[in-house]
Amino acid sequence: MLSNLTLTGAPIWVDLGTTDIDGAAAFYREVFGWDFEKGGEDVGGYGTFQLGGRTVAGGMENPPDVAAPTWSLYFCTPDADATAKQVGQAGGRTLFEPMDVLDLGRMAGFADSGGVPFCVWQPGQNKGLELVNEPGGLIWTELYTPDIEAGAAFYGTVFGWKTIVQPFEGGSYTMVYPGEGTPDDMFGGLWPLDQDPVEQEAGVYWMPYFQVADIDAVVEKARTNGGTVRAERMDLAGVGAFAKLADPHGARFSLMQPEPPQG
Repeated sequence: MLSNLTLTGAPIWVDLGTTDIDGAAAFYREVFGWDFEKGGEDVGGYGTFQLGGRTVAGGMENPPDVAAPTWSLYFCTPDADATAKQVGQAGGRTLFEPMDVLDLGRMAGFADSGGVPFCVWQPGQNKGLELVNEPGGLIWTELYTPDIEAGAAFYGTVFGWKTIVQPFEGGSYTMVYPGEGTPDDMFGGLWPLDQDPVEQEAGVYWMPYFQVADIDAVVEKARTNGGTVRAERMDLAGVGAFAKLADPHGARFSLMQPEPPQG
């Protein structure tokens, strides 16, 4: 699961872009207990979701014609400008150029070689998420892509990610961790788009997983507060329970209830 967020290529931030930030904030308050603190004009109203005084995500309202509501992942980089060059050399493209966000850090947006959007964050005063691997916090990430080998090669070139391939349901699951770290820093997996009918229709993207203590209760809260259950609970022995949801505005995310540690 997530460990050192400051390792190059580790997930360091996640945020929600939506057409109704007040409505989204109300939904996530009911589902996860998050409070939304809206930012000022100097950051365009960009705010943070808080749980127990710790930041679990960012969020902002976008005009309907800018982009569909979505969750976006940010990976840590010590140099956003150098990463932009590496993205181009690896066959990706820049969606928005590196830019400073006050003294908080520097960010940029890209699409990988398979067309999947992602962002990077070069920490300044903002060192990243303050709550992970606890109920309500980010715990895992998953890439849905048409070509696993190409995706692994792209991110390996850009961030130095290492991979471990594990047998899974007659196939395999490719898991990734920062090259500066160890397998204990594993934070995500790559999944072929054509093997998941739920995602095939939606298209390529990075999926954030948020940890929960009671997945059935959270799924029910999401459903009764206008969310969509895209895939019902699935249990994986030795790992935990999972479910795929979308908020009332269509932003996709998943839940994970890890199995208790043995012993």
